[in-house]
Amino acid sequence: QVQLVESGGGEVQVGGSLRLSCAASARTFTTSAMAWFRQAPGKEREFVASMIWGANSITYADSVRGRFTISRDIDKNTMYLQMNSLKPEDTAVYYCAAGSVRSDPSQYSYWGQGTQVTVSS
Repeated sequence: QVQLVESGGGEVQVGGSLRLSCAASARTFTTSAMAWFRQAPGKEREFVASMIWGANSITYADSVRGRFTISRDIDKNTMYLQMNSLKPEDTAVYYCAAGSVRSDPSQYSYWGQGTQVTVSS
């Protein structure tokens, strides 16, 4: 069983930056493939970015490419999402997930509890 804990959310003004963290309880094959999703009120959960550790394979949603950067510190078992040039439409609860790199959230077995990001104008 893998536990994921997100942190780093908050409120920021348009154009600002935040860095989210996702700490994993264990380093397993499952956590070799991880992703970030987000869900705004009244909307479906949306893929943001994913990575395969060690394979240099990173994928971004079109809506965040060039503004967000996914990374990982394997020694700390922690994945990050650096979010720059934030827009009001980035407002959502952000979740980290493990076990896949697909954009379909049903493909993931493990989820964190989520962290709220609010971008105000």
